[in-house]
Amino acid sequence: MNDVNPEYVIVGETRSYSFEKIEKAVTLIHKGAKLIGTNPDLTGPTEKGIMPATGALTFPIEIASGRKAYYIGKPNPLMMRHALKKLGTQVNETVIIGDRMDTDIVAGIESDFETVLVLTGVTSREGVGNFSYRPKYILENVGEFLK
Repeated sequence: MNDVNPEYVIVGETRSYSFEKIEKAVTLIHKGAKLIGTNPDLTGPTEKGIMPATGALTFPIEIASGRKAYYIGKPNPLMMRHALKKLGTQVNETVIIGDRMDTDIVAGIESDFETVLVLTGVTSREGVGNFSYRPKYILENVGEFLK
């Protein structure tokens, strides 16, 4: 790891985001580093409510550098294939449980997994209607899945 001539600039969720870090990231990208985001989520649930997440933090760097980030987290199909291999399961034996339609549920649908939306995070029951796809199941929380 270095901050002089890295191959990659990686953006993840952080509480220490600053203008100086944005400037450094843009400079390194202009020198040839590739931009990686851990996930494209624009928002996420916190104790304080819905707050900015990695996608929102990456966006200013994308705009200023003129480069689009490659996101390695959901809904990246490479991540889903790696998860299947790591778990030693087949698609028809796998379910994805998530709290947001735009990454978790679309990742499951695009990977042909069963999908379960839990309403404890970003997407509300009413918000499901904003998407052209649907999860197989909608549960109030992950505890209901065990029932």
